[in-house]
Amino acid sequence: MRQASNEIVSIIVVSGGIKHYLESCLDSVRKQSYRSLEIIVIDNSLNPQFKQEIIRNYPEIRLCSEKNNLFYAESLNKGIRLSKGNFILCLNDDVTLDKGFIEVALRGFFLDSSIGMVSGKILRSDGVTIDSTGLFLTPWRTVRERGYGRKDNGQYNPPGYTFGVNGAVAFYRRRMLEDIKIGSDYFDSDFRMFYEDLDLAWRAQRFGWKAYYVPEAVAYHVRGGTARQGLGIDKSYARTYLSDELHLDLIKNRYISMIKNESVFGFFLHLPFILLYDSLVYGYIIFSNIRLLRRLPVISKYIKSSLKKRSLIISGRGK
Repeated sequence: MRQASNEIVSIIVVSGGIKHYLESCLDSVRKQSYRSLEIIVIDNSLNPQFKQEIIRNYPEIRLCSEKNNLFYAESLNKGIRLSKGNFILCLNDDVTLDKGFIEVALRGFFLDSSIGMVSGKILRSDGVTIDSTGLFLTPWRTVRERGYGRKDNGQYNPPGYTFGVNGAVAFYRRRMLEDIKIGSDYFDSDFRMFYEDLDLAWRAQRFGWKAYYVPEAVAYHVRGGTARQGLGIDKSYARTYLSDELHLDLIKNRYISMIKNESVFGFFLHLPFILLYDSLVYGYIIFSNIRLLRRLPVISKYIKSSLKKRSLIISGRGK
């Protein structure tokens, strides 16, 4: 089995400048046993003071401070375009890594040349609760993070194939990203955030790429640390704590994922599950946030572009 040796790993961290998440994340990157690293930070804080602090404390990184918030998907696209590594590790800033994470996770790519995505065991910040041991597609056409919210008792220690990888700690082979990109987008920039990891994994599966889980590679994630306005951290029902704008993204992006990637047969096979899930979502909105209903028609403007992308994906002509 070929080893990673001195392959450059490009680490792309997206930060909103909240609390001290970025400092903890970068400190854990500094401690990695694997040393052939390129570190790129996309700063969406819109805070000049935050920018200066990062430059002063982490002179080895490449910092890109944005004039407008690019959100997660487009921030990662920018970072990937700037990077030079053959392997790309995409991180939320509310993630920290065990010191051997990169060295161990890299081994997954060399098990099979068709493996384009690798997940480690992602725990919550308490170190005992599982955040994700791999991403899966549900019959409801939503994301399922295996083990989500369960205590880690070693039940997910066997390695193996998954559908995709959690976007907070997403390790990719560059060759796969180049193979599946649509135009200049690796992640669909229409998504902003939420479902961007599922969408990419679904597309990658259609192009013949695989995802693999390496449990010995451990990371820690403050679930909701950057998206829930300081509320609902590590709690399971995300939409309760989201702004209306982000809640709309959560709804919109699930539909875009299906339009782009679902087969006709798969759609009709799973239609009862899709409709059941939708009825629960809209029931929740009606009873707890009815003002969001007035904003839902904006989703329609994404349908045309999603159908165009679908035709490119189906034909295998992402470029």
